[in-house]
Amino acid sequence: MPRALVVSLLLALAGPAPAAGDRAAIAQAVAAPDRSAADRERDAAEKPVEVLGFFGVQPGMQIADVMSGGGYYSEILARTVGPTGTVIAQNNAPYVAYAGKEANRRFAGGRLANVRRVNSELEDMKLGEGTLDLILLVMAYHDAYWIGEDWPTVDTDKFMAQLYAALKPGGIVAVVDHIAPAGSGITLIDKLHRIDPEFVRAEFQRFGFVFDGESDLLRNPADEHTKEVFDESIRRKTDRFVYRFRKQDQRVQGFSRLMQN
Repeated sequence: MPRALVVSLLLALAGPAPAAGDRAAIAQAVAAPDRSAADRERDAAEKPVEVLGFFGVQPGMQIADVMSGGGYYSEILARTVGPTGTVIAQNNAPYVAYAGKEANRRFAGGRLANVRRVNSELEDMKLGEGTLDLILLVMAYHDAYWIGEDWPTVDTDKFMAQLYAALKPGGIVAVVDHIAPAGSGITLIDKLHRIDPEFVRAEFQRFGFVFDGESDLLRNPADEHTKEVFDESIRRKTDRFVYRFRKQDQRVQGFSRLMQN
């Protein structure tokens, strides 16, 4: 098969490039008058309009906010996707113990009717298959590799496979996390709650995702990557990477092998 034809087939099967996010809809969600004062204060550090715009968030999307904690992002996403969209706010048992009360207050009385709360472990997140447009992992991806007394050991291969399976072809995994020193891989997660961006990129590519872009929106050159992220001198001001990964059609891998022959 001619190489040019193989390339064309690969591009066609990889899925559509993500559309630009609807920043007007996101901005309207952020400006909602009944958002809490704590959320509004957090906006300055999170830059949700710009970050979610980069990830391509639009009305009508089906989104999972994995390890969503108290639901800061789940609320903005729910308001943005609107009544034709859905947000799964997923937490495992340790996240429920840590942030469950905040989430209960946020979603009390059906306040955000298009949010479906799912309490499930990371090896069986119950996200479905082939139904999601986007999966959000904000300051949470490193926790899949965390080892601690009150944290269950996670089979990260199962975790990653679920992310891939849950997305539609062309769907996006959006990752924001705290930067660890280059070359450190996952070795500083237990000590600092930081992860090496190159490890993250390689891991997603190992599972068939395409690296689809990055943004410097949350970079902070003053962060030396040596302090724990909860240190008050750096809390909510860490140097963070913003990565976008896209799911390919399963057939792409077979065509990729043809290119190597």
